[in-house]
Amino acid sequence: MQIYLLRHGIAENAGPGRPDSERALTADGRDKLRRVLKRARDAEITVVLLLASPLRRAVETAEVASEVLDYPGKIVRTAALLPDASPRDTWNEIRARRDEPGLLLASHEPLMSSLAAFLLGCPALQVDFKKAGLMRIDVESFPPEPRGLLKWMLTPGVA
Repeated sequence: MQIYLLRHGIAENAGPGRPDSERALTADGRDKLRRVLKRARDAEITVVLLLASPLRRAVETAEVASEVLDYPGKIVRTAALLPDASPRDTWNEIRARRDEPGLLLASHEPLMSSLAAFLLGCPALQVDFKKAGLMRIDVESFPPEPRGLLKWMLTPGVA
């Protein structure tokens, strides 16, 4: 399985009386996402299921990914991708979908960097996961403890 980890793009600052969950992507955030996703599309990535955190900025990120990657399916929202979710819970969500050849997960920090480290079998690994960053990790089996292989990582600065 190819697992694509996509951190949401730049979002609006939190305002007084406005919940963090309602922060939307900025125009710059959308542009940087499109740049990264177009590079990924050129690499012919395989996404058969798109999962997103239920927070607005992650859903909007997933919508941009759906558009750029010509994803025909529905975006599945899951609490396993909330910022404070456990990498193990996210792995269990992935394991439940083990028959899918390619998953794209749109989420937040600190989950994205800790999930990348967990999937690579090295929870102490520190990953600088930039906004609108996209990482591909491949897994061949689905034991309780993953042992993934890092294939590549794209950031807006590289794209």
